[in-house]
Amino acid sequence: MFPSFEVVPAVDMQDGQVVQLVGGERDTGRTYGDPVEAAERWVEAGARTIHLVDLDGAFDGERANAAAVESIVEAVDVDVQLGGGIRTAEDAIGLLEAGVDRVILGTAAVETPEIVGEIDAAFPESVVVSLDAKDGEVVVSGWTEGTGLDPAEAAARYESEGAGAILFTDVDVEGQLEGIRRDPVEAVVDSVDIPVVASGGVSTLEDVRAIEDLGASAVVVGTALYEGRFTLDAAMRT
Repeated sequence: MFPSFEVVPAVDMQDGQVVQLVGGERDTGRTYGDPVEAAERWVEAGARTIHLVDLDGAFDGERANAAAVESIVEAVDVDVQLGGGIRTAEDAIGLLEAGVDRVILGTAAVETPEIVGEIDAAFPESVVVSLDAKDGEVVVSGWTEGTGLDPAEAAARYESEGAGAILFTDVDVEGQLEGIRRDPVEAVVDSVDIPVVASGGVSTLEDVRAIEDLGASAVVVGTALYEGRFTLDAAMRT
């Protein structure tokens, strides 16, 4: 899935615009224009994967940026992974059949763990289980509801269910440009043998290097790239 360490630009979509939230709170952060243009810009800059999140879908349970997703899939020739509002195996398989390379499941995986294996049976290694942690607990429904799950323990469980990768987001530092926290990332990486994609808090090239050193297979970067803290090219050369 990730033959070498990747820096993956985030294209989080809300109301048809690219948005980067602060601490996972709805209606925070800034907007950064058209999602298709953003995806094309990151591919031109060298991205090998684009990370799409339908924030409206994550919060409301129904995907609201389908047209933008379809346009991005048609416009770019790199891997596209999509999360936010994917609640059923049918939804996920439909997206994979339409050209999305990987689906990211959060709430659906927590509520119905067997959905992971069902999708994997149809499209092997296509499921990324999203474990978003707030105060050390996995949260769902757009980071608004606690589950009582420990992220590292949950990661091991979903590996056994058939997940191709784990996306771990440290919500407590998400979008704040104040740096990563190493211990939570390391705990999840050490709990599984499948790839771990880390997200949350990246603000410097040193953060990118630290995540690679911790054993993650990729890092998703949003605000730091949009705010020009560093370039994608520089991050990919760390």
